[in-house]
Amino acid sequence: MTEGARIIEVSWAGTAVFTISSALGVVAPRPFSGMSSAVSAALFGGGCVLFGAAFLRAVRRSRTDDITVAMLFFLMGGGTPRPVRRLLLASLAVEVVAAVAAAAARPFTSQATGVLAPMWGLSLCGLWAARHGRFEPR
Repeated sequence: MTEGARIIEVSWAGTAVFTISSALGVVAPRPFSGMSSAVSAALFGGGCVLFGAAFLRAVRRSRTDDITVAMLFFLMGGGTPRPVRRLLLASLAVEVVAAVAAAAARPFTSQATGVLAPMWGLSLCGLWAARHGRFEPR
């Protein structure tokens, strides 16, 4: 099992729920727009909390490790194994594409709140790196 596999699973679970709810909100806005907005808001709120947790953990690690924002949230550099980087960034990319597609399909509606949801994927990238990333010593 990959180190930090639970974080990857949680990232993809959020991505799947968001993508499905966004698609339903576009196809059948009357019954599903509220649910879609609620999912987007929940992922944004949860993402903000996780973003803060990842940042605080990285700040503690930065006393001994050389960490940059790009390494932390975009998994740049060699500190993240390629399979992990690919999975987490793919999850983030799917969220961004789903959010933009839904907002473009139904502009000026509640579907526009979906553009906030990729905070989920971004924060989980940061959380994985803060917990498991390998960084050069200071």
